[in-house]
Amino acid sequence: MQENIQNAIKQALENAPERKFVESFEMAITLKDVDLKNPVNRIQEEVRLPSGRGKEVRIAMFAGSEMASKARAAGISVIDPATIEDLGGNRQQARKMAKQHDFFLAEIPHMGTVGRYLGVVLGPRGKMPRPVPPTLDPAMIAAGLQSTTIVRSRDKVTFHTAFGSREQGMDELTANAMAIWTRVTSKLERGAGNIRSCYVKTSMGPSVKVEVIE
Repeated sequence: MQENIQNAIKQALENAPERKFVESFEMAITLKDVDLKNPVNRIQEEVRLPSGRGKEVRIAMFAGSEMASKARAAGISVIDPATIEDLGGNRQQARKMAKQHDFFLAEIPHMGTVGRYLGVVLGPRGKMPRPVPPTLDPAMIAAGLQSTTIVRSRDKVTFHTAFGSREQGMDELTANAMAIWTRVTSKLERGAGNIRSCYVKTSMGPSVKVEVIE
C-alpha cells in the first residue's frame, strides 16, 4: 500500500502547476459498508504526522493574565475571554476566527463560556478548544499540535484531511499519508475492505486515485 500511495503522491506533484503559495497535500477517503448514522462507527482521530505538517500550524488560546503571557511567548494568538460573548453574537466574525486558526486552547474556567457562545461555530468544524490546566505550559500542547492533523468523518462516507505540504519531500509525504491510512483502517471492522476509494491531491491540484489493496 505504501508504494501505491507514494506513486499517487508523485503523480499529484507532477500534475499540479506551481503556485505562488505553499499548497497543502490532502487525502480524501470514501468508506463503504459502514453505518455512520451510529456515532460509534465514525472516524474521529488525531494523528501525529511523523514528518510534521510542513507548514506553520495556527493556534489561538482563550486566556487572560499570566496564562495569556505564556501563550504569547509560545507564539500562540491570544483571545481575550471578555470578548467571547461578543464573538458569539457576531456569527460572521466567529466564522472568520475559526477559519484563521487550526486549533484552539482555553483555560479551564473559560471552557463553558466558549461552549455556550461559540460551540455552534467551533463544534461542527471540530475546533472546540482543548482545556489547559493552570499548571501546564501551553507551549507544550502547541508543540505537539504542530505535527497533528485531524481525521474526522462525522456522518459522511467521504472525508478529507491534510497530511503535509508541497515543500516536503516524497518520503516525508509518504510517511505522513501512511500514518493516516494505518490509523483509519485500524478503526474499521474490515480494515481496507471498508475503503471504497482513496485520493491524494495538492490543495488546488487535480485528484489522483490511490489503488487500494485489501
